[in-house]
Amino acid sequence: MARAGKDDDALVERGGGDAAPNPVWFKPIMIGLMLVGLVWVLVFYLSGNNYPIPGIEGWNLVIGFGIAFIGFLMTTRWR
Repeated sequence: MARAGKDDDALVERGGGDAAPNPVWFKPIMIGLMLVGLVWVLVFYLSGNNYPIPGIEGWNLVIGFGIAFIGFLMTTRWR
């Protein structure tokens, strides 16, 4: 005879509205992107519009804010 119910204990069911937690790397990457974007913009302003990438001038702002924006978008998925 087979044992009834033995394998049922191994299954973990989630409710319909429960979301899985984020992986361990999610929060450090999220915060890191926001900080890298901030540092990028600060370096751009403090260097007199010459760095971090010389020659592209105002596009450095777009890159810096873009990196930070990706980090902020990640906050909407954080659980």
